[in-house]
Amino acid sequence: MPQEVTESNIAIKRKQLIFRSWHRGTREIDLLLGSFADAHLPHFDERQAALYDRFLNNSDPDIFNWITGQEPVPPAEDNDVVALLLKFFKTA
Repeated sequence: MPQEVTESNIAIKRKQLIFRSWHRGTREIDLLLGSFADAHLPHFDERQAALYDRFLNNSDPDIFNWITGQEPVPPAEDNDVVALLLKFFKTA
């Protein structure tokens, strides 16, 4: 039973994060993060989902500057999930 609850919780969290990615307020960031979320969030484990959740707390201008390489990603956000995000846009 606990395994089922955990799987259910992570599925709900993934859906919430996908929604948040598509509904940021800045259309450009909505498109960027939404497409990344659709492609990768269904495969994220709890740790990755938590890192992405924290990442979404950053401002749209900061996220845009990091994705486009105008500013370096700060050490606090430098993790495997953000690396995957940056790689997603470099190969797109």
